[in-house]
Amino acid sequence: MTVKTRANAAKKHEKCENGENAQYLAINPDEIAKLQEESKKIPYKMEIVWRNVALFGALHFGAAIGLYQLIFDAKWPTVLFTFMMYVLGGFGITAGAHRLWSHKSYKAKTPMRVFLMLLNNIALQNDIIEWARDHRCHHKWTDTDADPHNTTRGFFFAHMGWLLVRKHPQVKEAGAKLDLSDLLSDPVLVFQRKHYFPLVILSCFVFPTIVPVYFWGESALVAFYTAAVFRYAFTLHATWCINSAAHYFGWKPYDHSISPVENVFTTIAAVGEGGHNFHHTFPQDYRTSEYSMKFNWTRVLIDSAAAIGLVYDRKTASQEMINRQVDSHGSHDHWKKSMM
Repeated sequence: MTVKTRANAAKKHEKCENGENAQYLAINPDEIAKLQEESKKIPYKMEIVWRNVALFGALHFGAAIGLYQLIFDAKWPTVLFTFMMYVLGGFGITAGAHRLWSHKSYKAKTPMRVFLMLLNNIALQNDIIEWARDHRCHHKWTDTDADPHNTTRGFFFAHMGWLLVRKHPQVKEAGAKLDLSDLLSDPVLVFQRKHYFPLVILSCFVFPTIVPVYFWGESALVAFYTAAVFRYAFTLHATWCINSAAHYFGWKPYDHSISPVENVFTTIAAVGEGGHNFHHTFPQDYRTSEYSMKFNWTRVLIDSAAAIGLVYDRKTASQEMINRQVDSHGSHDHWKKSMM
């Protein structure tokens, strides 16, 4: 992407309804240009992390067993429970690590923060502080070498390859400059980071195995491979599709100059996160898209929590601001698809 198109993209971050002067994590075109020039001077050779390759290989082998058992061996309550665990773990990423902690797009009281942190453990995608740091890098420096899953390095790299190789030096350098004080001062996140290993082992693998065995007499192996291993792998790929498919396959109703797109499949698979062209255009809007609530399950969760007083200060882009953006950099024909 050229500096000019990034400059155009930056113009959209004018003002949120809540009165803030600029959208959080908005692109700075001058900084992007500087990073791109610096990257050319950095000697870099991709180094495979074979331990991660082995771990992901074993996970996908186990997930294949789990998928077979889910279709042919598992009891119906196990199938439903597997789906429920997938949705709950997904909320821990989408409503928690992503919209609340990475983008600060709404505020939540302590019980809600604890609830989302516990759900996040089910997903096992690094602790929230580390997840949010990588995601903030992705938004501030999209499609540069400071972006952990830089799409210019190919679909597979953006999907999962970035977890199989050493990080580019610019990711580490840029990430170290981010202000993470809001995350490091949150006692809920500090607790998670301190106790992360036992929390994720219990939440991601032990709990999903014990419940089907104890409550409806499922085989321990079937419960483990379906509700734990297969569900975990599926959650990972649903999340990774936002980094890959949602930058390649879809339409751009809000900004033609950026790589993120609107993708209904990823919206459904990732419980409401597929409105990616909208999200990168208005990164602090808690909805992350204009898809209706039948697709945006995460918005339903946040709005429901707000209705009982656990969530407040939900940030949105005004309709006037969205209309201006569509007029100047998007497409009204494509915009209608996002209003389904």
